[in-house]
Amino acid sequence: MKKNQWFLMMLSAVLLVLAACGDDSGDEQESSGESGDVAGGEDWIENVTLLTGGEAGVYFPLGVAMADIIDSSLDNVSATGVSSGASVSNAEQLNNGEAQLALVQNDIAFYGAEGSNMFSEVLDNYSGVFTIYPETVQLVTLADSGIESVADLEGKRVAIGDMGSGTEANANQIIEAHGMTVDDIDAQYLDFADASTNLQDGNVDAAFVTAGTPTGAIQELSASADVRIVSFDEDAMDSLMEEYTYYTKQDIPADAYDNFDSTASTVAVQAMLIASNDIPEDQMYEMTKAIFDNLDQMANAHVRGEELSLDTAEEGMSIDLHPGVQRYYDEQ
Repeated sequence: MKKNQWFLMMLSAVLLVLAACGDDSGDEQESSGESGDVAGGEDWIENVTLLTGGEAGVYFPLGVAMADIIDSSLDNVSATGVSSGASVSNAEQLNNGEAQLALVQNDIAFYGAEGSNMFSEVLDNYSGVFTIYPETVQLVTLADSGIESVADLEGKRVAIGDMGSGTEANANQIIEAHGMTVDDIDAQYLDFADASTNLQDGNVDAAFVTAGTPTGAIQELSASADVRIVSFDEDAMDSLMEEYTYYTKQDIPADAYDNFDSTASTVAVQAMLIASNDIPEDQMYEMTKAIFDNLDQMANAHVRGEELSLDTAEEGMSIDLHPGVQRYYDEQ
């Protein structure tokens, strides 16, 4: 009899413990549901750096917005968008483990993955996330500069972007498509903001800018100076697109900017986000989901943010997707 009493007492104690555990679990689930945050796994990267571009370009506000979304949506993950030298250096830094996410041009992402053009070795530590909008290659000059074609750049002081930027790569390729080389110009390695200032001050004669329109640096310049965007030669564009398949023709409309008639025939690539392969699959899944769940914040950051959507996220995707991103798309 005593044995039976002892057994019943032990069984009751076990049942009480199990019931208490069940109640705790329910409380945790309810708490988690109320917060709306995603708890990170043990192997998740806690500090996420997102490389953008110059502060006067489009990458910067969009990248900062993405980082803010990730930072506020995922528990135990701190994300920061930082200004950088843009596409080429972004791809190299991400590949070297100096950052986890980066905005780049789709042509630069491809060249890095292939180890071609401006890359001397294969960059194999990043994957694709999504494409966002066309990045238009704009050749900007003052209206009275006398520069009406790429051929007119010979011997002139021309800003061709930051050293190692996608803009620099585009400028070199476009100049070559017009039968010249960068040695035929007085090349100045300046970012968007510095190029705008130097144009206004008369220190450079023209500037290449690869960015979504309207580009802040050009818009600001046009408020205080008469500017124009130079069209590229049709045959040169055809030759460029034949050699570099990620270019597309782009006609800039007259009303792309507020202060001047911006009508011009040029080319464009695609802006895209890439991710380090070191990011765990489930973390990348949740970060991708967070961004697409908060597209209103992307639209508020810059007009080009309105173009990010699930319907077009893989258009112009030039490299393999990150496994976490692929899983997210497969579930949509």
